[in-house]
Amino acid sequence: MSQQIAVNDITEVCRQNPAVFERPLKQRLVQWLIWAGFAAFTIYCLVQLGFFDFGMIKSGLGKLYGVVSFMLPPAAYGRFLAFLWAILETLGMALLGTLLAALLAVPMGFLGSKNVIGNPLFHFGLRRIFDFMRGIDALIWALVWINVVGLGPFAGILAIACSVSGELAKLFSEAIENVDRKPIDGVRASGANTVQTMRYAILPQVFPVILSTSLYYFESNTRSATILGIVGAGGIRLQLADRIRVLAWDQASLIIIMILITVYLIDNLSNKIRHHFIKAPEIQ
Repeated sequence: MSQQIAVNDITEVCRQNPAVFERPLKQRLVQWLIWAGFAAFTIYCLVQLGFFDFGMIKSGLGKLYGVVSFMLPPAAYGRFLAFLWAILETLGMALLGTLLAALLAVPMGFLGSKNVIGNPLFHFGLRRIFDFMRGIDALIWALVWINVVGLGPFAGILAIACSVSGELAKLFSEAIENVDRKPIDGVRASGANTVQTMRYAILPQVFPVILSTSLYYFESNTRSATILGIVGAGGIRLQLADRIRVLAWDQASLIIIMILITVYLIDNLSNKIRHHFIKAPEIQ
């Protein structure tokens, strides 16, 4: 009986307040149009990009089987040390590029936070600088720096630093804007200035975010650095492109395996560093 009364009460409330429980017809039509437009655009892209060209897909799978058969077994033919040196060069580019980006992003993140710098005009201008830096891909930055400093890994380091610093600065500033206010108020109540407040109240709260994000970007930049060699910015990509160009698929497969092993080792090292500094559980 009580359940029937509750149902009747809910029905009566819905009847008296239709705007709360039912969206207006105009809103529903707009939502349907948005979903219909999205579905139509998706179908258009699938058709125009050849997703339904089953003859091309079948032919491509046959060629893929041929390439994979040529890649096995992997072989070095006396070039293993050259491949290893290129891997180490790629690691160096990723490490130095990420380190330089993080060193630039930390002060930029503080300056770009509304709870540190309250000037809206300064905040707007700095955020647009972040957008500019992260809006240009590392490959484009590499082309720019190659024309400035010449070919080699130094251009790759600068390209990674320019591209990633904007992304890290944006992430760091958002983390700083979401810190707990109580430690900040406590430090300021003790007579601390702005720099001391950032050091003792804000930085300890955002340090886990800074560390984990920087480590993730180090892993990501290791993969990015393998691409920069195609424009002459150093790294393993030059060796890989040369092997593919001469159809030495067995050597190319060895390079790919070395890249995968390197990324796996970096991932495990990052987990250990995170566990040591912020007591995060290791991912097995």
